[in-house]
Amino acid sequence: MATKSKKPSSNADIIRELCVAYAMELETVQNYIANSIDLDGVRSDVIKKALAADITTEIAHAQLLGQRIKTIGGRVPGSLALVRSQSFLQPPKKNTDIVYVIKGVIKAEEAAIAQYNKIIKMCDGRDYVTQDICIETLASEEEHRREFMGFLSEYVS
Repeated sequence: MATKSKKPSSNADIIRELCVAYAMELETVQNYIANSIDLDGVRSDVIKKALAADITTEIAHAQLLGQRIKTIGGRVPGSLALVRSQSFLQPPKKNTDIVYVIKGVIKAEEAAIAQYNKIIKMCDGRDYVTQDICIETLASEEEHRREFMGFLSEYVS
């Protein structure tokens, strides 16, 4: 008795979630740039430098995701196709509100961590290369979150 071969599943759902992560990375870059320039105050320098340093990493994440999207049959979205949702990371009305920015960074990192975990689960047993890319990127996002949680503990203690 011949067994029916299982039809390979489409990459459309993985591509869709990679596009979400791609948009999140690019939105984070925009907000890190704005906050790294706009913050003022005696204690803002460390945060501004940390944000500026993370910009390169976040761009690298977006480039890696874009390449993977293309490799598995998707199209990399242009700027008009990207959803924006980081209201919590917009430059604060009072440009000395460092705690607001730190909390916004933590929320952005937590959202990225959740998105990468979602993709990792989707890819399990299906797409090990995408899964590996997301595991590596997840580790980086967790490190960013840890760094800013440390900043928060210093600023609110």
